[in-house]
Amino acid sequence: MATTGQDTIGKAAARAGHYRWVVVGLLFAATVINYIDRQMIGVLKPTLSQDLGWSETDFANVIFWFQAAYAIGYLGFGRIVDIVGARLGYTVAFIIWQLAHIAHGGAMSVTQFAMARFGLGIGESGNFPAGIKAVTEWFPARERALAIGIFNAGANVGAIVTPLLVPLLVVAYGWRMAFVITGVAAFVWLIAWWTLYRRPREHPKVSAGELAWIEQDPVDPVVEMPWKQLVRVRETWAYAIGKFCIDPIWWFFLFWLPGYLGERYGLDLLSFGPPLVAVYLLSDIGSVAGGWMSSRLMKAGKSVNYARKAAMLLSAIAVLPVFFAQSIDNLWLAVLVIGIAAAAHQAFSANLYTLPSDVFPRAAVGSVIGIGGTAGAIGGMLMAKYAGFVLDSLGTYTPLFAVAGSAYFVALVAVHLLSPRLAPVDVRR
Repeated sequence: MATTGQDTIGKAAARAGHYRWVVVGLLFAATVINYIDRQMIGVLKPTLSQDLGWSETDFANVIFWFQAAYAIGYLGFGRIVDIVGARLGYTVAFIIWQLAHIAHGGAMSVTQFAMARFGLGIGESGNFPAGIKAVTEWFPARERALAIGIFNAGANVGAIVTPLLVPLLVVAYGWRMAFVITGVAAFVWLIAWWTLYRRPREHPKVSAGELAWIEQDPVDPVVEMPWKQLVRVRETWAYAIGKFCIDPIWWFFLFWLPGYLGERYGLDLLSFGPPLVAVYLLSDIGSVAGGWMSSRLMKAGKSVNYARKAAMLLSAIAVLPVFFAQSIDNLWLAVLVIGIAAAAHQAFSANLYTLPSDVFPRAAVGSVIGIGGTAGAIGGMLMAKYAGFVLDSLGTYTPLFAVAGSAYFVALVAVHLLSPRLAPVDVRR
């Protein structure tokens, strides 16, 4: 009977409209902007190093302070979004990160760049807590992994657009104006967000059928779960340790891959665009495929626990060949191997991102996402320092690719040991 009832609701929602996917479109667009702003310094690394005389350690220190701010901001925005909601929380985060992004255009030294990156990290840290909070408000459990996978794919689109757009802006206007132009243009999104986003029950374009589909899951108990309670719950640490392990690998790809391709294969600002586009096109496919895979398994009758972990295990296996990336002499074969690893990261990440909404009440999701994001940023800080040390002292990327190849298995083992069934958290404990 329950299945028949859900099918009826689903058919009603299909007839009535799909405004929730407009929300996903807004989240996707914001994530594209987020990653253009974030990745610009990676694309411009050779240019900045030449113009400003940076060493690998200087670059690593600039990235370190971005990660430090991200760690602080992620924790804070997770809580802020739970209190004020996705609409206002996203707005505040977006304004902070765009102003900081524009400020890069006036930076003259490593210290000034680090200050601008710190502000960017504070603002950008609100993107995913607010986005996942919005998905939690607008989607039932069975669609969340797919919705998160779609908006998370904006990261890859941003990473694709950046090496194509930014070199053209730099050639035409210089790297300083490139920061200003992209920052000012992005405010168009903020107007769209403030105009189009409301909670489902407050939105005039959401029909009764679609609202019933959105609210099909059992109602969460209304309960406060402060941080001091959340940090005592194993499921919080399952998510946080997973993020600590895998987020640094994505940061490594994002910030160091352009420099790696330039050094290893003799590419420059204009020529490393196509290889980077190929890597992030593959990762875009992985983001959507990872969410689709677990959602498909759940529709086939598998448990949430089985579906999420099976998708993550397959993703971890797909990363393994990146161990050998440094030894590959052919550019496009290396791009394929790294691209598959990036795709597997995004597939793994799409499923990991759903775990808080799978096991925690909605009122706690943003806070758990914030704790996990902070853990991931701390991992990114350590990875930045490690990368700077390895590259300045050893001059090879092999140890970095070795870390990348193993991190996902460590993350999955931690998730499974700490939450073997992915059972909903008993808020009465």
